[in-house]
Order: sequence, then structure tokens, then C-alpha cells
Amino acid sequence: MLLQDEYKSAVLQVNSSNFEALALEIFRFQASQNPVYQSYLHFRKVNPKVINCIEDIPFLPISLFKTHQIITDNAPTQRIFESSGTTGQQTSRHFIADLAFYETISEQIFEQQYGSLSDFHILALLPSYLERNNSSLVYMVQYFMSKSTSPMNGFYLDNLSALFENLKDLLAKDDKKPILLIGVSFALLDFVEQFQLKNLDTSRLIVMETGGMKGRRREMIREEVHGLLKTGFGVQKIHSEYGMTELLSQGYSQGDGIFDLPPSMQLLFRDVSDPLAISRANQRSANGLNVIDLANIDSCCFIETQDLGSIKDNQLSILGRFDNSDVRGCNLMVQ
Repeated sequence: MLLQDEYKSAVLQVNSSNFEALALEIFRFQASQNPVYQSYLHFRKVNPKVINCIEDIPFLPISLFKTHQIITDNAPTQRIFESSGTTGQQTSRHFIADLAFYETISEQIFEQQYGSLSDFHILALLPSYLERNNSSLVYMVQYFMSKSTSPMNGFYLDNLSALFENLKDLLAKDDKKPILLIGVSFALLDFVEQFQLKNLDTSRLIVMETGGMKGRRREMIREEVHGLLKTGFGVQKIHSEYGMTELLSQGYSQGDGIFDLPPSMQLLFRDVSDPLAISRANQRSANGLNVIDLANIDSCCFIETQDLGSIKDNQLSILGRFDNSDVRGCNLMVQ
């Protein structure tokens, strides 16, 4: 694990100037030490030694997380994160070898955008995730709460009235701490149908949706969801999180569905009609997203997702999903 530990230290310090060099080094390491990825490269007839730029790196189809145990260098598993899915769907499984690293990089990414977790009250409305015991999102939020130390932190399963009362109490406090309410979209919509905060001072409130109707409500475009939430919570912007079971880094949006990507993550684009046509250029139209997530050092850093998106100046817009892909429980809505 020594080499992987060295890579993890490098990932925590990576920036745009050294990202490609580190990505290529990790690619060659995973090409030789990750059995599933090695087999995939073999079937693609790719010689890792001739790969000299990130556009030429083959990306592992995300569907293989449903059928294979994807581990680099026989790293021992500490926990298995599993994706949500509708009844009968096969779910993705991400075998996590280093929970401490996941905690560290998640904390670093959040604090780079929002400031110290110790300054927050954190409330979570994630009923569908809490009903499982293997959600990466729940694990991350639990860790964030441990760093915040606010006595008002808490998860809410179905008790929306308790959430309303605690929100009112927090908004009335004069402690100036920001309040983060992170929730799955359908549950936040359920909340604002019963309760309204628009007559309270919500200037300290950050409402962050993680996407997903999970069959509980009709699918809605992001603008419609955000419009209802802004009215119900009395806030100017709705924040969002872009993450998935198969990735250990997160992107965050502070409004309008535009995501800033962390230093550990870069996106490349593949043509919707030619999956081998890869580009890193800014794309305004919808293209398939290939993700390099250097935090995935113990699994695979190079993932071909089923998301469609565009990017400009390293800011990501999620535009939907391929028609033949599964509905992802934590996916953001199509615009």
C-alpha cells in the first residue's frame, strides 16, 4: 500500500498544472495492478506504455461496478458502498479500502467551496438513503456532522414537522453559523408542500439537493424543482451536489445547476455517436461524460459514465442521461 499512500498524498495536493502527469502515472499503475481494468485494456488491445495523454486513456464503463469487484493492488475492503436503484435493478458496488482517505478528500472538497465544516449546523433529509446502510452519501454527511460538532445536527427520516421546528429554532438563533440542509429532491419537495419558511430570515440557510425522485414523484426538470424549493424555503439559490457511488470526489453547485469541479476531478467528453471520440475541450452541447477521479486510487480512476453534460471554464452542467441507461437514484434531473 506504500505506493498507493504516496499517490493519495499527491491527489490531496493536485492542481491543474500537474493533474495530467499524475493521472498518467496512476493510469499506468492501475493498468498493471487492477485486474478488472487490466482485462478491459487487454480486450481493447491497448498497450498502456503508448498512452501519453489523458485523451487516449481508455475509460472503464461504469456498468462494470454492477458486475465486478473493482480493486487495485488487492487492497483490503473496509466498506462497500452500494448505489440506490428501483426494485429489481442491479446496483453498483464500490469496494472502499481507505475510509479515512474518503473522509479527508470529501472534507477538503467541501471546505474549498464552503468554508470550515466546524462553522456549520447540518441537517439531512435523506430518507431513501437512510433506509439503506451502505450509502456513500449518508456516510459522508455523517462524517461532516462529526466535524461540525453542532448539537443541532441530525438526520430526518419521515418527521418533517420536527425538521421544520428545528429549522425555525436555528434561524432564530443569533450565532451567525450557516445552516446546511442537504436533501434528496423528492423529500425537499414533500417538505415545502407542508411547510413554508418564506416569512423567516433565511439568509444563513443553504438548501442543497442531491437529485433523485426514486419513483416517489413525477420526474421534473431542474428549473421547476428549484423554483418550488426557492419559494418554499425563501432562498435565492438552490445548491446541488454531483456525486455517485462509483466516484469518491464530489462537485458542488452554488446555484443554477452549474457545478465547480474539485482539483481531483477532470472531465473528458465522448461523442454520443462515437464513444471512442474523446475530447477535453470546452463543450457547449450535450456529450457523454468520462470522469477522471483521482480519489479512486483503490478502485479505478477512469470511468465512462452514462451522464450527458457540457462544460465551460471547468464548470459543469448536467444535461441528462443516455436513453438506454438505468435511472440513477442520486442523479440530477434532466434540464
